[in-house]
Amino acid sequence: MSVHGIHTIDTAFQRDHFDAAYLIVEEGRGAFIDCGTNHSVPHLLAALSQAGLTPEDVDFLIVTHVHLDHAGGAGLLMQQLPNATLVAHPRAAPHLIDPAKLIAGATAVYGEEEIERSYGAIQPVPEARVRVVGDGETVMLGGRPLLCIDTPGHARHHHCIWDERSRSWFTGDTFGLSYRELDGPNGAFILPTTTPVQFEPVALKASIARMVAHAPDGMYLTHYGRVDDVRRLAQALYEQIDAMVAIADSCDGRADRHRCLTAGLTALYLERAHTMQVPLADEDVARLLAMDIELNAQGLGVWLDRGRP
Repeated sequence: MSVHGIHTIDTAFQRDHFDAAYLIVEEGRGAFIDCGTNHSVPHLLAALSQAGLTPEDVDFLIVTHVHLDHAGGAGLLMQQLPNATLVAHPRAAPHLIDPAKLIAGATAVYGEEEIERSYGAIQPVPEARVRVVGDGETVMLGGRPLLCIDTPGHARHHHCIWDERSRSWFTGDTFGLSYRELDGPNGAFILPTTTPVQFEPVALKASIARMVAHAPDGMYLTHYGRVDDVRRLAQALYEQIDAMVAIADSCDGRADRHRCLTAGLTALYLERAHTMQVPLADEDVARLLAMDIELNAQGLGVWLDRGRP
């Protein structure tokens, strides 16, 4: 089922309903937004077939940024899409054409064994098939405009995509993480992501505000799916970004800084889960968010080591 020709695809990365890619269909033409990993490619091609399209009908693969859970499968997927152009942020494109630094950076965070298990061998994309889009440029899909804007804060190579037809944003990681298992009677639970290595709190809040200024009806998150009630969720993100900065400041200089960061983040998220009446026990919330807590703590540590903003 799709709304406004938008299909949500579970890429099957890590677990069900964790990592999404999207297929937009307009006038018999398709565009993928984000693609997951190499292991996700069969799921994307199956979604394409279910939507009544062939690989030849895809005009674009637009990646929000080059973190591997969003773009790790780009090279392999492009090999299956003979007519597609890869659309990328100016800072992202070089890493898709030559992924050596990208692989090295991810390996430093996750380890070589995890990279091989979760992502496989990252394939380059021929430079001739890459289109670099700057802030405010529009990609036309079958006459449907998709506006790309620069959205730093999570990563400096991140852009988000505005779809006027559905009045919605494809937000990558800029509008945070919201897992459907945490939905409760008060709506969706959301948290920012400070995954290493380019967290910038002031820029992140500005990027969120820039998207909210379009008065969107919804946000399509990579982690996971569409969320509504945008203004409430944006306020929750602003508050948590400030709280995460405060936690980082309080832990800075401590010998057990990383443990302090993970403990502070866990307490923050559990407190907000209680407020939102998340329908899971504390231990289940902590387990569901364990990887994000670890990565957010690492990202805050990098931010502190960099000298903040």
